[in-house]
Amino acid sequence: MPAAHTPSRKESDGRRRPPRTEVIGVSSESWEAAARNAVETAAKTVRDLRVAEVVREDVTIENGAISAFRVRLDISFEYESGA
Repeated sequence: MPAAHTPSRKESDGRRRPPRTEVIGVSSESWEAAARNAVETAAKTVRDLRVAEVVREDVTIENGAISAFRVRLDISFEYESGA
């Protein structure tokens, strides 16, 4: 479930920073499985994924027990300029 998209920007040294999108993954098993779910979901609509950075991890608690692991990832990807 892509949450946001940041267009390509130049870093302070002049290099182009790849565009990024933020996605959230959820799993009842683990943070690793939640991250995998987020990447697999993003890969369905965004081509050429490059790097994923964990921005935030949290859990959902029900009746005193963890019911879901959630991971927010910042994923970079390449894009075709069409030029």
